[in-house]
Amino acid sequence: MSVQLQKGDKKLLTAWAFYDWANSVYSLVIASAVFPIFYDLLFDKRDKYIAVFGSNVKDTALMSFVTAFAFLVVAFISPLLSGIADYSGNKKVFLKLFCYLGALSCIGLYWFNLDDIYWSLVCYFFGLIGFWGSLVFYNSYLPDVAYPEQQDDISAKGYSLGYIGSVILLVFNLVMVMKPGWFGIEGEGNVAAEKAMRWSFVSVGVWWILFSQYTYYHLPKGNKERNKVTGDVMLNGFRELRKVWGQLKQTTMLKRYLGAFFVYSMAVQTVMLVATYFGAKEVQWGEGGKQMGLIVSILLIQLVAVAGAMITSALSKKYGNIKTLIGINAVWAVICVAAFFVTLPIHFYVTAGFVGLVMGGIQSLSRSTYSKMLPETQDTASFFSFYDVTEKIGIVIGMVLYGAIDQYFGSMRYSVVFLTLFFVIGIFLLMRVLKKH
Repeated sequence: MSVQLQKGDKKLLTAWAFYDWANSVYSLVIASAVFPIFYDLLFDKRDKYIAVFGSNVKDTALMSFVTAFAFLVVAFISPLLSGIADYSGNKKVFLKLFCYLGALSCIGLYWFNLDDIYWSLVCYFFGLIGFWGSLVFYNSYLPDVAYPEQQDDISAKGYSLGYIGSVILLVFNLVMVMKPGWFGIEGEGNVAAEKAMRWSFVSVGVWWILFSQYTYYHLPKGNKERNKVTGDVMLNGFRELRKVWGQLKQTTMLKRYLGAFFVYSMAVQTVMLVATYFGAKEVQWGEGGKQMGLIVSILLIQLVAVAGAMITSALSKKYGNIKTLIGINAVWAVICVAAFFVTLPIHFYVTAGFVGLVMGGIQSLSRSTYSKMLPETQDTASFFSFYDVTEKIGIVIGMVLYGAIDQYFGSMRYSVVFLTLFFVIGIFLLMRVLKKH
């Protein structure tokens, strides 16, 4: 039985941040690095279009559409579940539920193949649901475990731990892919590499389950008052969301900030979800250099992102959160325009370095800025659910638009340039927050 730690306790803060160490392997190995390379490898010797859902869909566009649908589901269920969690006081149970759903789905990706595309997409789909669903409850714990003056630093620490932990597993997976014989994986060339990638999916699921136990041991269950969950509580989640919207209308600065976040986060998350697919399709890697080049690029992003999160935290203390976010959005806009001209590996490496610099910073600062703007309330899960719904609906729109442009033009370059628009609008909306602030 664990001793309940007090709010602000360093051990409690570390335990909260450590969930980033546990679950970030999904966002790196599955969403960003190994799975996109694996998926590209499956289409290496065949047509780039696949017959699915009654039509011929481009390989990368298919993943954009499936990803968008998964985020649509998360956007729908997160307010429902977070309302229940706050009402019954057991949000830790929901955190565990989504964690295990995601982790087991990652293990299921071991059997991913194009001949059984529907089962394969189901595993990919529920991996996304598990990862993002768990983040609803993880994020909602931040005001419960940390005081406002601690939140920027501990949020940045969480992201940094996530980057470091995921890089460790990615390096292990990289060795496994490049030297499969060391791990008893038989075969030659791409055959052995493909088998090694399948085992890397299993390693993600095991890592995620194993290291999340430290977080579960120390985090409080939720509100001390435990109310009985009835059938009416299912609707209560949506009532809670409506109540949050009512409170937001009375807090102009928070409402304006959420509007800005909705727009720029749409583009940030889309870029992060499609970056490796872009590199695999649009960059001229030369014979045999693609797999290593893409993984090196992703490693570069992660390593630079650790410094980026810390630099962003320091800049926010000097210039304020909103001004820092405006500057980061401007860098993102330049990156999207530059991506249209990326053709060679060196171009992709340089672009990846700049993406890493602003990626971790914009995520951690956005989360802590919202947390600090919240009115005094015990109902933190519903407020963070609203934050998450804003982000997820943005991703749905971003991924659908990205996939549609990719499908229409047959190239992802036009899709990336289109995302520049969202960063420019985001800057304008953040300036309105600054005026109110």
